[in-house]
Amino acid sequence: MKSLQLILSNVKYFAPSWVFSSINILVGTWVLYLPHIKMKFELNDSQIGLALFFTACGLLISIPFVPYINKKIGVGRSTKIGIIIFAILFNLPLVVSNFFLLCLSLLIIGVFSGFTDVSMNALVSIIEKREQQHFMSAAHGFFSLGGFIGAGVGSFLITRFSNPSYHMLLMSLFIILTTFLLSKNYENIVENPQEKDIESTSIFKHIKPILGLSIIAFIIMFNEGAVEHWSNLFLFDIVQVSESKAGFGFVIFSLTMTLGRFLGDGVSKKIGAIKTISYGCIIAILAYSLILVANFYSSVVGFGLLGLGLSVIIPEIFRLAGNTKKMNTSVAISVVSGIGFLGFLIGPVLLGLISNWSNLRMSYVFLLILISITFSLVVFRLVRNQKG
Repeated sequence: MKSLQLILSNVKYFAPSWVFSSINILVGTWVLYLPHIKMKFELNDSQIGLALFFTACGLLISIPFVPYINKKIGVGRSTKIGIIIFAILFNLPLVVSNFFLLCLSLLIIGVFSGFTDVSMNALVSIIEKREQQHFMSAAHGFFSLGGFIGAGVGSFLITRFSNPSYHMLLMSLFIILTTFLLSKNYENIVENPQEKDIESTSIFKHIKPILGLSIIAFIIMFNEGAVEHWSNLFLFDIVQVSESKAGFGFVIFSLTMTLGRFLGDGVSKKIGAIKTISYGCIIAILAYSLILVANFYSSVVGFGLLGLGLSVIIPEIFRLAGNTKKMNTSVAISVVSGIGFLGFLIGPVLLGLISNWSNLRMSYVFLLILISITFSLVVFRLVRNQKG
C-alpha cells in the first residue's frame, strides 16, 4: 500500500499512473457496447473476434517504431500524444457504417494502443530509476481501476444515452482534459542519453531463462483480455441478463483486480512470488468453475474471484523477470511484458473463434484449461528454476 500512498500524495507519480487508468477507462466503456456492435452489424462471435484481431495487428505494427519515436521526441511527450490520439480514435468504432470500417478503425486503435502502452511503461520505469521509488505495480493497479471506472460508470450511463457515440465522446473528452491538466508533470521526461542501446540479438540469444515467465505472462494477459472483452457477452448470451446488467461481471472483475494489485506487494513479501502466483492460479480455477455455472449471481461472484486471482500474477512475473541473473533487467521485463500484452490482444480474438465453432461457454472452459496449464508451469518449471 506504500506505493499507492506515494501515488496519491504526489502528483508527479499520480500523473503517469493516471495514463494507465485512462487507457482502461476508454476500453472499459467500449466493451459495454460490444453487444450493440454485434446487433448493429448482425455479427456472429467469429466476426467479432476477427474485428478484434485487427487491434492485435495494429499493436504488432506499432512496436518496432515506438523506441525510435520515444528517443526522437521523448518518452513523456510520446505518452501524452499517444493517450490523446487513443482517446479520439476510440470514437470511430461506434460511428462507422460497415464491418470493413469497423476493422479498419480497430487496426488504427491497435497501433496507438501499442504505442501508448510501451511509452507509459517506459515512462514509469524511467521515473522509478530517477526517483528511486517503486510504483510500477500500483500503476498497473490504476490500469485495473480504469476498467472499473469505465465499466462501472458506463453501466450507469448506458441507460442515459440514446446514442452510444455520445457516451464514448463524453469519456474521451474527460480523458483528453485530464491529460492536458496532468501531462505537464511528465511530458518533458526523456530517456537517459548515457544508457547504451542493447542489441536486439541479445534478447533472442538469452531468452531461455525467461521463456517460462513469458509463457505464463502470455496466458494470464490472454485471460485478462478475453474477460475484458467477453465477460459482458457471456452474461448477455449465456446467462441471458439484460444489456444494462451485462457489464456487472467486468465491473466486479476490475474492482477486485484493482484491490488485489494494491495489496499484492504485501502478500508477496510474506509468502514469496512463487506461492503468490500459485495461490492466484488456484483462486482463478475456482472462479471459472463458478462462472461456468451460468447463474447471474454465481457468475458475477466468479468474475470477482477471477479478478482477485489474476491480479497478483503479472506483477510477480515482472518481479521474477527483473531478478533473472542471466539477462539484463530492463530487457527481461520488456520481453515478458511485450509477449504478455500480445496475449492480451490475441485472447479476445481466439475466444471469438472458439465461441463461433462451439459456444461462448466452451470458450470459458478453454480459459479454465489455460489457467490449469499455468498452475502446472508454476509448480514444475518456476519452482525447479528457483531451486536451480
